[in-house]
Amino acid sequence: MQTVAVVVQDGVEPFGLGSLVEVWGEPHHPDDGTPVFDFRVCAPRPGRVRGRAGFDLVVEHGLEATEDADLVCLSPKYAFLEHDEAVLDVARAAHARGAFVYAHCSGAFELAAAGLLDGRECTTHWRYTETMQRLYPRAQVRPDVLYVQDGNLITGAGSAAGIDASLHLMRQQFGARVAAATARRIVVPPHRDGGQAQFIARPVPDCDAETLGPLLTWITDNLAEDLGIEALARRNHMSPRTFARRFRDETGTTPHAWVTRQRVQAAEELLERTDHSVDWIAAEVGFGNAATLRHHFGRFRGVSPQQYRRSFTDRAS
Repeated sequence: MQTVAVVVQDGVEPFGLGSLVEVWGEPHHPDDGTPVFDFRVCAPRPGRVRGRAGFDLVVEHGLEATEDADLVCLSPKYAFLEHDEAVLDVARAAHARGAFVYAHCSGAFELAAAGLLDGRECTTHWRYTETMQRLYPRAQVRPDVLYVQDGNLITGAGSAAGIDASLHLMRQQFGARVAAATARRIVVPPHRDGGQAQFIARPVPDCDAETLGPLLTWITDNLAEDLGIEALARRNHMSPRTFARRFRDETGTTPHAWVTRQRVQAAEELLERTDHSVDWIAAEVGFGNAATLRHHFGRFRGVSPQQYRRSFTDRAS
């Protein structure tokens, strides 16, 4: 992946556009070790693109800038039920030639209007998932996730989920280490657990002196230890039941799910950076044996550890 084109239209939503620019278009520090992309912002009609946040954009490129892009992003706009047929054609053409097409937030309605989401899993901002399902009944709308990838189509939920979806694609194409470096530059977690629901109904937890932050840091540094709920509860001086409740309140997921994901992510980096056996890596990250690692790796990443390692070996050769 070398070329990224973002399509903006009148009424462009600035945070959605900004989240795409932050991951794919920001100039990088040479110490980051992350790829630099040919990044283009384009519009159906180059020139002034009217915004609704007190400023407009001046866009130099027309939609022809998408024709050779490896990733075409559809930035969200406020009037998301109005569609420009030229933009729909861009989405169809990019999909047909095998490029990645990523529609952030309300931009998913463009993919649906283009007929690309029929029979496919997708998501959009939680306020609009029912509207999407009603207007496009053949789309398989998932209201409870931050992003969905179905083949070369990616849809993201609202606002900050644009960063989550972009980091997912960055991790898939360039590996966990590059995604983590990108997240570190932006000052966000490399991966957020859970889905949209945890950011809708529940207020931000009051993380006072009893916050689990130090414990989570300790877990990531000690993945080979006993990280069962009883052991973690003892370490935090709580009963297992109280600890489990507090953990879900502060992270949006269970201790087991959170620990398992950290172990999978650690295994990814070791598969990329070392030639150690899968058995050795399984022990190092706390899975104990290769069979357990293969099970969880396949569930989270959709491929075996060996396939994952081979894909990055092939890209480096």
